[in-house]
Amino acid sequence: MGIPVFLAELRELVGHRPLWLSGVGVVPVDEDGRVLLGRRADNGEWSLVGGIVDPGEQPADAAVRECLEETGVTVLPEALTSVTVSPVIQYPNGDHAQYLELTFRCRPLAGEARVNDDESLEVGWFHPDALPELDASARKRIELALAGNSTAYFELGES
Repeated sequence: MGIPVFLAELRELVGHRPLWLSGVGVVPVDEDGRVLLGRRADNGEWSLVGGIVDPGEQPADAAVRECLEETGVTVLPEALTSVTVSPVIQYPNGDHAQYLELTFRCRPLAGEARVNDDESLEVGWFHPDALPELDASARKRIELALAGNSTAYFELGES
């Protein structure tokens, strides 16, 4: 899908300066307890399925949309499992962004996992004890999603 239209228009105004954006992370968990992950085309790393919440879009709707766009799998969000903040990210084109990360545990409803857009190199189902190499944040968000808590995890900053 590439960059959303609203973000491209915003980037025309602000250039590469840091943007604060809302994003969703999706942790689809199948009946065997496996997690669906994607390997990103921009950096070659495995990560959670997810993306930017469009203006006015409900975050749970964004989770469903992103999972379908990236993997061909339709999901049902079951719980908001964590609310976190990413580090500042610098993209290869020089753009900077930081994300409010809303992570949802989801149940797959339909579709066969496949690369469904140009943002992923591959997708796959993984048992939690056999995950590919992931950054610490993604591992923590998966752990929280699999914990089955009904209350979302969050951190309080120092005041």
